[in-house]
Amino acid sequence: MPQHPAIILVSETRADFLLDEFGRYVRDYTLLGATSAAEAEALAQQIVDDGGQVALFVTEARLPDSAVLLALHRWRVVVPTARRMVAAHWEDFLETAEALRPGLATGKYDAFLLMPRGARDEEFHTAVCELLSDWGSTVAAPEVTTAEVVAEPGNALAVAIREFFARMGMPSATYAPASEVGKAAAEEWRTTHGTEPTYPLVSHIRGGVIAPTTVRDVAALIYGRPDSIDPEGANAIVDLCIVGAGPAGLAAAVYGASEGLSTVAVEAEAIGGQAGTSSMIRNYLGFPRGVSGMRLAQRARSQAIRFGTRFFTGWEVTGLTPGADGAPHVLHTDGGDLHARTVVLSTGVTYRKLGVEPLEALVGLGVHYGSAMSVAREMEGADVVVVGGGNSAGQAALHLARFARSVTIVVRREGLEATMSSYLIKEISYHHRVTVRPFTSVVDGGGGGRLEWLTLRDSRDGTADTVPAGGLFLLLGAEPHSDWLPAAVARDDNGYVLTGRDVPAETWSDGVPPPSLGTTVPGIFAVGDIRSGSMKRVAAASGEGSSVVPLVHAYLAGS
Repeated sequence: MPQHPAIILVSETRADFLLDEFGRYVRDYTLLGATSAAEAEALAQQIVDDGGQVALFVTEARLPDSAVLLALHRWRVVVPTARRMVAAHWEDFLETAEALRPGLATGKYDAFLLMPRGARDEEFHTAVCELLSDWGSTVAAPEVTTAEVVAEPGNALAVAIREFFARMGMPSATYAPASEVGKAAAEEWRTTHGTEPTYPLVSHIRGGVIAPTTVRDVAALIYGRPDSIDPEGANAIVDLCIVGAGPAGLAAAVYGASEGLSTVAVEAEAIGGQAGTSSMIRNYLGFPRGVSGMRLAQRARSQAIRFGTRFFTGWEVTGLTPGADGAPHVLHTDGGDLHARTVVLSTGVTYRKLGVEPLEALVGLGVHYGSAMSVAREMEGADVVVVGGGNSAGQAALHLARFARSVTIVVRREGLEATMSSYLIKEISYHHRVTVRPFTSVVDGGGGGRLEWLTLRDSRDGTADTVPAGGLFLLLGAEPHSDWLPAAVARDDNGYVLTGRDVPAETWSDGVPPPSLGTTVPGIFAVGDIRSGSMKRVAAASGEGSSVVPLVHAYLAGS
């Protein structure tokens, strides 16, 4: 078995060239050459049988014993978690591209590139590093952790904490209380507090051990409390407060701070919102090989911080008192109030509850709202059910299929075509582990301490059957998160915030509607999924978040 994860390089005549080209990776990966599809498959199977890992297949566009697309499929059956790249030789790049590139649209492999023609082809190796980074963040156990969670297996809060860390791009690991790490954390707790610890315990990046009772206790460690802003200081009243740090809120944070506005963003959960849970977004402009929601959020967060945005995570905004006669708006949280001249609402939407009581009791114990990427590895060999027909459900299903024995997408409709992007439907139709079950709903489930089975009902004839299930991932559509807003902020019948010409005409000022993203309260704007009529797409939300900043400037200039 290789000491490190393997990279298998496949070429009939250029295996030595590829081994030399990939020499920069020898410290962290074992490089293995193969001259045929069958040899590569045998190598991969031996590694799997020995308990090793294959991180990446790299193949030429022509193989002596198999069509490349068939070879890629067979390799995926052996190692579902490995990434797959076609590196076409420049002599036949144009000829093979037309035949092979459509395979990208169905998820048959991850990247199609021209083989390097000289030294330091960093464009080529940027793609390699992106694939290895994606593999490392979703498959491999972290080599270095920023946090350690101590809990017995099946602790629902520990699962939620790990998911928070995963969404924040902070590698974490879980240890049993009886482990050496667990014993050390418990002893540190006893020494500091003089009492026996409760679990989970978290050893965190700031140093020390805490015994959180909610995910918010952990989130608040990272960026502190809203009331840490000095009420008497120069920045006691910020120019812009953004509520919700999904794609729309992050875009507003980047553009607001970069244009000189003192900017604060408050997020109740992990930065990135629902988009941050997406395992791979393939149709976001500028990322031809796709980007995970976590990576996208992480980069946007770093960009916003670079320009001066201050984030507060783990603090839900519970109320908003609009300012009168030019006074600042006041946002209320359990961690203190924030005062802002303008407010951008970007709280997005939340997943609807399933409403099946036995399954609600197992949330965190095999039942998860959202994709819960941090627990995907634990689904290895299990049968998994994903409920939902949107893009997030499709992305979750494909990611889970790398680990689970089978993934069933359950939808009430007759199929996915009305609610899911075409590229995802193509990938799902091709994947040998994923099936779609239409006209179906989950009506019951249970297990001994964690999820073990589900009952699925067919709406056409009312028949129900019980199936084994090690995981249930619920992506049930969306409800706006707007209950906390005052009545002065007008909403439609479904709770989405009205903006621009959609606000009631009687609230217009001198017969003029608010700006396109303005609400019924001057100085309060809404962007992204929370806004009535929004596109419900990551790129659209990012566009609204950037577009709102000129409106904020205009309001501040006239106030």
